[in-house]
Amino acid sequence: MALADWTYLNGGLDIATVDRGVTAGIARPPGGGNFLFAFNSLTATQGAVALFANLPDFAPMAKGGSIRACLQRGPGGGPTGFSPFLYLCGQGTSVNDSAYLLGLSDDEPHRVVLRKGAVATGLPDADGPGVLLKSSASFSQGTWLHLRLDVIVNANGDVVLKAFQNDLAAHPLGMPPDWQPVPGMADFIDDALGINSGSQPLTSGRGGFGFAVKDVTRRAYFDSLELSRQV
Repeated sequence: MALADWTYLNGGLDIATVDRGVTAGIARPPGGGNFLFAFNSLTATQGAVALFANLPDFAPMAKGGSIRACLQRGPGGGPTGFSPFLYLCGQGTSVNDSAYLLGLSDDEPHRVVLRKGAVATGLPDADGPGVLLKSSASFSQGTWLHLRLDVIVNANGDVVLKAFQNDLAAHPLGMPPDWQPVPGMADFIDDALGINSGSQPLTSGRGGFGFAVKDVTRRAYFDSLELSRQV
């Protein structure tokens, strides 16, 4: 996907608060190309910036989908106060809308977490509000992780959430990934009755990526972003 295929969600932090864009100045993940997409907070303001795919049949998608990318919580002004994430089934065009978010928790060391809630909130610490699943392993700041979120909408209205990880050391970008379930994160069924998550499942919507932040000089990096929709 090209940069023109993405649109910013409404209500996100402006470029004077969080700078963002494509750069060759940051080391890419193993096998990565010449550029990546970066966020860098310039002020101590709380909020989020997020983009969604604006292509036909993706804005919104009629059902679920699959999104995967390399993510990093980059070194900066401190180890907490920010979180990068992927999301699916975003319910509208605002950061205040709900979605399923998979990314890196606001911890040091951090974990892979799956959360259901407003995009604007991003990801809390691994035991924070709205977290549905967390990885058993933790990671230090500056670690690239290749993650994948699948959202599968079943005919009865249940939504199955699956989180996967590819080992970049053994399967760098440019090679076929070896997707394995994230250790500690079993499939989560967001049931049609709203029992397991406490609210009705999200059965359609937009997909993309974003950065939530609370402090200055917090940085996050993304590479090799792919999005597909359930048919």
